[in-house]
Amino acid sequence: MLQFRRVVFALAALAAASADAGKLALVIDDFGYRPHQENQIIALPAPISVAVLPNAPHARVMAEKAHHAGHEVLIHLPMAPLSKQPLEKDTLRPEMSSAEIERIIRNAVNNVPYAVGLNNHMGSAMTSSLFGMQKVMQALERYNIYFLDSVTIGNSQATRAAAGTGVKVIKRKVFLDDSQNEAAIRQQFNHAVALARRNGSAIAIGHPHPSTIRVLQQMIPRLPADIKLVRPSALLNAPQAGTTPSGGQEQTPALREPSAPRNPFSGVKLCRAKYPPAPVNATRFFSVISDSISESMLVKYLQLQWQGWDKPRN
Repeated sequence: MLQFRRVVFALAALAAASADAGKLALVIDDFGYRPHQENQIIALPAPISVAVLPNAPHARVMAEKAHHAGHEVLIHLPMAPLSKQPLEKDTLRPEMSSAEIERIIRNAVNNVPYAVGLNNHMGSAMTSSLFGMQKVMQALERYNIYFLDSVTIGNSQATRAAAGTGVKVIKRKVFLDDSQNEAAIRQQFNHAVALARRNGSAIAIGHPHPSTIRVLQQMIPRLPADIKLVRPSALLNAPQAGTTPSGGQEQTPALREPSAPRNPFSGVKLCRAKYPPAPVNATRFFSVISDSISESMLVKYLQLQWQGWDKPRN
């Protein structure tokens, strides 16, 4: 009887420890181009998730392999950055129409089987546009897919854009491999572990670089007992702590004694742009205005009224 009680107490303690464990989700982006490295990621524990570029040559094959190995699959959807650089096919841009964005997302869902989530590839220009992200969330709503914000820019509008839709948004906390130096990746991995322990959960994003794979192979088997690997979907209802756009340390204000409020008007300097703003083509300007008006709630309402939606049907 005494032995039975000890077993019960041990199981209860184990369950309590599991409930209090910090939850760490790891997502590996850019799947679909390098099957050799990606197969090594797939060989890692199943809770590690993969994000597949929908127009990559091996997108479908790698999504299927990852799913059958037990990994959660996301669509790694290209979105326009602020910087000028080569873009993937069907990169989302804020000025695109709702119909064009719906077409691109529909094709992405078809090209990446088993996807249950979507995160942005680059995207600082797109995710910082509330109007653009509202069109993305409206298109995503029909697929029952969550959005993982990679947070490539600090003023991402993803969460605001999802308001009123059924799309759930979660946020990346750490980039593992901005540097491909193994010591730096280990430091970022440990930072993600510390955030998961402190906040209850954390999401880290990496890429299938050889250095990242080696670090994951070394460190995942040695995860602390109070840290549990989970899929991103397990964090859809977890509180979202603050996130910085860079891959560095999350900036958490230190506790300090309260001080007198600062005069916000003292010492303010004129902030001049380094470069003159790029000219806006008149055609594009009026196109964006036209899209904004046609997609507004008032115009939608008037269209429905005109179609007689509120009139009794015979």
